[in-house]
Order: sequence, then structure tokens, then C-alpha cells
Amino acid sequence: MTFFKQTDLAEKELLPGCRVRFVHSENLTIAYWTFDAGTVLPEHNHPHEQVMNLVEGDFELTVAGEVRRMSPGEGAVIAPDVLHAGRAVTDARVIDVFYPVREDYR
Repeated sequence: MTFFKQTDLAEKELLPGCRVRFVHSENLTIAYWTFDAGTVLPEHNHPHEQVMNLVEGDFELTVAGEVRRMSPGEGAVIAPDVLHAGRAVTDARVIDVFYPVREDYR
């Protein structure tokens, strides 16, 4: 896939109030998340490096026990295997980039 339109990508609901569309390249995964206000992303970790970008709304992100309320234009770099969690304070849109590819999301 060279070109894509986000709205043409299949949308999945991974948790109640949490929808996502994925793009997978040979080396990385990009996730376009939409969270309803109040949606909680439980604490978890994975072997992938993650770069989180908040596009719209307010989102509370916890990384390795540090809590940050984020606004659009803010982001975070999450190292592999670090515990993290999130909560959509308002409706929110997030773009995550994962390296290497998230095979579990294919």
C-alpha cells in the first residue's frame, strides 16, 4: 500500500469507546485512535517503541507512574516494555506510531 485514505481503512473497536484504524508497513504500525470521553485504556506494556501524538481533545497519559494531562499538539515517547495507561478526559483523537510492526494488530 503506497497511498491510503484514513476513512477507507477498516475501523475496529478494541475496547468500548475506543475505535482504531491501522496502517502497517514493513517496519512499523501507525494507529489512528478515536476515544469517547471517559474511556479508560488499562495499564499495559508491549515490546514495541511507541510515539503517541494527541491530535484532538484532552487525554490523561500515565507512563511509568508519571501522570500527564495532555492537550492537542503534545505527545510522548514510550520505551519498549514500559507500563502505561490512558484516559480520555474528553472525546479525543490520537495517532500512535509503533516500531517494530504490531503483528498483534494485523
